[in-house]
Amino acid sequence: MAGTEIRNQTSVQEFILLGFPGTWYFQMSLAGVFSVMFFLTITGNVSIIAVVRTHRRLRTPMYFFLCNLSFLEIWYTTTCVPKAIAVIVGMSQTISFTGCLLQLFFFLSLGSTECFLLAVMAYDRYLAICHPLRYSSLMNGTFSAQLAFLSWLCGFLAISVMAVLISRLSFCGPNVINHFICDIDSWVALSCTDTRLVELATFIDSFIVVMISCVITLVSYFYIITTILRIPSAQGRKKAFSTCSAHLTVVTIWYGTGIFLYVKPSTQSSLDLNKTINIFNTIVTPLLNPFIYTLRNKEVKEALGKTVRRVLSGFQTPGI
Repeated sequence: MAGTEIRNQTSVQEFILLGFPGTWYFQMSLAGVFSVMFFLTITGNVSIIAVVRTHRRLRTPMYFFLCNLSFLEIWYTTTCVPKAIAVIVGMSQTISFTGCLLQLFFFLSLGSTECFLLAVMAYDRYLAICHPLRYSSLMNGTFSAQLAFLSWLCGFLAISVMAVLISRLSFCGPNVINHFICDIDSWVALSCTDTRLVELATFIDSFIVVMISCVITLVSYFYIITTILRIPSAQGRKKAFSTCSAHLTVVTIWYGTGIFLYVKPSTQSSLDLNKTINIFNTIVTPLLNPFIYTLRNKEVKEALGKTVRRVLSGFQTPGI
């Protein structure tokens, strides 16, 4: 019995990722768009990290968390996009069982970490706006580092049990995944064993991660908005809201797609629809984040402008 189980689990050694159907021109155009977006995502997030590191004025807890988010987005998009581009252009449509499992694990773990990190950033804004006089002592360097570490730890631990359950699924039939990444819905659809436990664990895991992070975020913003509305001057209210508007925009985009994809009782839904939503979640959102924080944050915008002017001046050489 044990030998049969092992053979069933190892009968599929690799999966074939279909990517996106369409003409050759469509495939090449899509690959080009993905490549440009990937380059901009990496460049934008690396730029934010570099700007924060090189400007002493930005070395505060808020920008420390922003650097963590940018670092996470770099790895989150790198987990999926390069392989997706290879699949689309037809260079490498196959992925090993182990490679597919690892991609799924890191994809979900980094996604969970982002939920916790966004909640921590909301809590940081709550302390800054609702307790400005005590903010420096409450959110010191040690505490902010501990919160960031807990976000990463909880994000990866939250997916560990689900990943173990998924790794025990048997695949003894078709090995074609109708996706550009190794998504959990595709694994459930291809498995030839009972997947109810995996589906239940996925729902519970997603519900807990989203609920904990959502509650922290919603409660924080409830007190933030209440405090802002009590500020007598319109200029004061505008200034207070500007410090958290970028984060609020990112939270809305992230949770909107995340809840749709994972917080549902069954994974047997439209894989084509999930594939479309995943484009937004894995490619568009990581690209938008650095631009949202740059365009809606005056301090980052000014620091980035100084950095660009410094770089450009470095290329200018005195006339001979």
